[in-house]
Amino acid sequence: MRLSFEFFPPQTARGRANLVRTAHRLAAFGPCFYSVTYGAGGSTRDRTFATVASLLDAGLNVAPHLSWGTEDEARILDLIAAYRRLGVNRLVLLRGDLPSGVGASHFRHAEQLVRLVRRIDAALTLEVAAYPEVHPDAPSAELDIHYLKRKVDAGANGCITQYFYNADSYFYLRDRCVAAGIEAPIVPGIMPITNYANLAKFSAKAGAEIPRWIKIRLQDSQGDEAALRSFGAQVVIALCERLLRGGAPGLHFYTLNKADATVAIVESLPTPAPPKARQDQV
Repeated sequence: MRLSFEFFPPQTARGRANLVRTAHRLAAFGPCFYSVTYGAGGSTRDRTFATVASLLDAGLNVAPHLSWGTEDEARILDLIAAYRRLGVNRLVLLRGDLPSGVGASHFRHAEQLVRLVRRIDAALTLEVAAYPEVHPDAPSAELDIHYLKRKVDAGANGCITQYFYNADSYFYLRDRCVAAGIEAPIVPGIMPITNYANLAKFSAKAGAEIPRWIKIRLQDSQGDEAALRSFGAQVVIALCERLLRGGAPGLHFYTLNKADATVAIVESLPTPAPPKARQDQV
């Protein structure tokens, strides 16, 4: 099972040091990589770079997020070259959000970013985003799959999904991708539940649905943090177990820079059995 953990860049050197400690705690699970977000329009560009450098210095494998924002090609290529000099071998490429006040006409798509990177580097592993519940800006579900296929055809190696709480939405996405000829692995994105107000805010912005039965239980648990976290853990553990039983190739955790909730979930998951030795190896 492939595990990966996502962070956002802290604002201070002290915050980066704390994040390195969090990453080392999660390292016990043998993650494939840690990703670091980029911020709307590249607004955290320098902090993302500093965070990536700190994690790499700690001996960890890091995949920076990269999006267009308002950057031109030359600046994007300079940043990729700087990451390569640090030892980065994987990127998460996104369309990204534009900063407030910048018109939608400035948007360029993730497919174009994949093509740009592939034009100058064939060795980087490239991850792109997928949306089990359909991208909020997609004109239709069919076009959403069409755009995902274009990203993969442009050179993406794998897909990481937006978080969700309905496993059927992931399996439906996967089946549609197979039917469309998308062969890249699609790794489910997992958001631990620790705070209802924040989750509701994130979900409204991201177009991620909180099923009504979960929403009502979380609303009922507000004011009782222990009960909310316990219920949230039960929901997400059951989701992860079903995804893995159904053949998901791994899990990508949106940690919000905290370890406890993610640790509790991963520790509760069944450990995959080692592969059986072939007869000629016994």
